[in-house]
Amino acid sequence: MEHPLKKIIHYKNIGKAVGIYSACTANELVIKACMLEAKQKNSPVLIEATANQVDQYGGYTGMKPKDFYEFVMKIADEVSFDKSKIILGGDHLGPLTFTQYDEEKAMEEAKQLVREYVLAGFTKIHLDTSMKVNSDDANTRLSDEIIAQRGVILALECEKAFEEYKLNHPAAIAPVYIVGSEVPIPGGSQDAIDTGVQVTKVKDFNDTVQTFEKAFKNAGLERAWDNVIAVVVQPGVEEKDAGCTEYDRQKATELMAEIKKYPNLIFEGHSTDYQTKIKLKQLVEDGVGILKVGPGLTFALREALFALANIEKVCIPEEKQSHFIEILEQQMLATPKYWQKHYHGNEEELAYKRKYSFSDRARYYLPQPEMVQAQQTLFKNLEAGIPLALLSQFMPIQYTKVREKTLDNHPIALVMDRVINTVEEYTYATNQKDI
Repeated sequence: MEHPLKKIIHYKNIGKAVGIYSACTANELVIKACMLEAKQKNSPVLIEATANQVDQYGGYTGMKPKDFYEFVMKIADEVSFDKSKIILGGDHLGPLTFTQYDEEKAMEEAKQLVREYVLAGFTKIHLDTSMKVNSDDANTRLSDEIIAQRGVILALECEKAFEEYKLNHPAAIAPVYIVGSEVPIPGGSQDAIDTGVQVTKVKDFNDTVQTFEKAFKNAGLERAWDNVIAVVVQPGVEEKDAGCTEYDRQKATELMAEIKKYPNLIFEGHSTDYQTKIKLKQLVEDGVGILKVGPGLTFALREALFALANIEKVCIPEEKQSHFIEILEQQMLATPKYWQKHYHGNEEELAYKRKYSFSDRARYYLPQPEMVQAQQTLFKNLEAGIPLALLSQFMPIQYTKVREKTLDNHPIALVMDRVINTVEEYTYATNQKDI
């Protein structure tokens, strides 16, 4: 059985613009919203965990790959979503979180990481060996050959793990691979000054493909190379504190033309958050078959939660309020490690960014017990329904749907529908129901 993502390549080769968005998130409400939208559209859903979120030690979510798999499948059960339409991916899998070690130790850890992802049933594997480890020369660029050789080590581990996985899952489809990593570091840019985004040079793209292909084939991994479906490139987009760098197809013309020379490959684009649906559609039309989005989804979630918190301030006595916004600020100040490298400015500017930045570092705090409790209180306070005038004031799109009786006037439904607003811009662009 062919991996469903290979259909994107088929469509590219016949001139039909079809892609898929990848929800890079571990937030339960966001994943549920993605599944509800996919269920409505009869579409597959691609959900990815990043190496710093989920690893063999639990990552910052506390979940190992098997835990994340079960977490997603439990959500599917709750919304009655067809599990055969779920594609699970692992993003930036490699020595990303082990760069403090020398090469041998870092790669052993990375091998165990990819092994656990494959054994857990993930079938889209981004092999990212672009980062330096402790034993690499800090002043010398990693060569394409070293990056590819390390990628091959991980691919071999994935292939061995898949053979083991098949013993208990004989109908399993082989994982597909993504190579390359011309993107900001996972989690978002940390630069105080916006230095602009450079579109990947055609030569660099070609060198990446040719070096990886040679390394795979020299290692006897011809079958695995056939399952390399995409290369990560920088098409000129980036989410950042103040919004995004918008896609300009004129600046990417040469790069986009080059993918047509590779009938077995598409581009994968990271940091596509906050592009307009028109720009997203252009990206797919031009050859970026996989659109990664993360902060853009949790930003929509945060907007909805803030809207409910403001509604709560009007219609619930202060002593019974959740104080969701205030508790979030307290938690971010008490544990600044998730935002302090990303936000820059004076105290007033930092206070603004902690709440409203497009980088959405607030997402790292929502799983904390204090925030979970505040969210539960917020939902409980409003579960009887929200006065329509307040709904119109703070959530006008959802107000219309409630009036038209296509959406329940219930806080959880309202929050997920706000996330769906963002998801619909991606499914408009990707036509992924055709996959």
